Amino acid sequence: MKKIIINGNNKLSGTIRISGAKNAAVAIIPAAILAESEATICNVPEISDIESLEEILKFLNVDIKRATETMVIDTKNMKNKLIPTQISSKLRASYYFMGALLAKYKYVEMYFPGGCKIGKRPINLHLEGFKKLGATIEEDGDKYIIKAERLKGSNIYLDVASVGATINLMIAATKAEGLTTIENAAREPEIVNVATFLNNMGAKITGAGTSVIKIKGVDHLGKGFTEIIPDRIEAGTYTIMGALLGENLKISNIIPEHIESLTSKLEQAGVDIKIEDDTVVCNAVEKLKSVNIKTYYYPGFPTDLQQPFSVLLTQCNGKSKVEETIYENRFMHVEYLNKMGANITTKERVATITGKTPLKGKDVIATDLRAGAALVIAGLIAEGTTTIEEVEHILRGYEGIIEKLTAVGADIKIEEKTCQTA
Repeated sequence: MKKIIINGNNKLSGTIRISGAKNAAVAIIPAAILAESEATICNVPEISDIESLEEILKFLNVDIKRATETMVIDTKNMKNKLIPTQISSKLRASYYFMGALLAKYKYVEMYFPGGCKIGKRPINLHLEGFKKLGATIEEDGDKYIIKAERLKGSNIYLDVASVGATINLMIAATKAEGLTTIENAAREPEIVNVATFLNNMGAKITGAGTSVIKIKGVDHLGKGFTEIIPDRIEAGTYTIMGALLGENLKISNIIPEHIESLTSKLEQAGVDIKIEDDTVVCNAVEKLKSVNIKTYYYPGFPTDLQQPFSVLLTQCNGKSKVEETIYENRFMHVEYLNKMGANITTKERVATITGKTPLKGKDVIATDLRAGAALVIAGLIAEGTTTIEEVEHILRGYEGIIEKLTAVGADIKIEEKTCQTA
């Protein structure tokens, strides 16, 4: 077990380069097994979620070559086997193997996926979509057996614009006979990234990035190549840090329109940011104004930035409201922010934040990935020392976070947690 130790109140200056998008990479890597030979993926972030996917690939006898930010996946010796719970439960995105294996072999056997406990995240939309494509599903405790004699294109309407379901069904439909139409599809940039990769292999997908995606099934998918887009959530997280502590802090390798919902709110709060071609330049200001946010599907305000943004709101003058519409259990960081001196009350899915309140370093716990990111921001602006435990959650989604922050002036380090003995 590791812990992060932060001595706060240090200005941040220099450049932070944004890595490849976690939420795109964790879908593209399972989709790569559809290649009948090699698939090359560039700009792959070095995070623990990718290591967990590699573990599944190796279990399936897939050959992997890694170089700096590049992964080459070769399926020539691949074997379709039951994916056991000890590896499927390490990350939520293991469920993308359901769609990929179903498309490739018409048979999947795996245990329920894992991930952060931020609320109910059922996979019923995925399963119902697989059924629409002609699959049958057996549940044996936490194990799923999904099989089909053949997959046939269908019209699929998603009750919720789920990113995971949209991608998983798009992957599965690439080799279904005929035309599949996914309506009320999610529109996130990561979906476009996955669709582009599949099309590079020979898939026929149109409409990715809109609410209606059409997939014309093909018999074969050849070599694949793609580059992972920059991580908009990582970009947003560091931009929030720059808004609070920046002295000409540059966040580079971004796609500005991907974080427009955040930057517009930061500007509304009075933050000094300048948006250039692929860079945001941040300077901290003395007085910030309260703003309200409501999370929603892209291009709305991302649920993944709600927790980091709430830290900034503790430093705004007045009352701000945060409404979480995606997950019902995404305020677990509030307890720890209040422990550090914040004034936050929650009722159901609404948090009311009264500022400005100074924060003081405390011992806190990262309950999930984005809560952990919020506590890092809190530690950076707090007076004194903050110690964050269970930081494995943070390392799932932020490549080189200690090194990146240290390089721009933060006093932050990671240590192995020592066990107490009686």
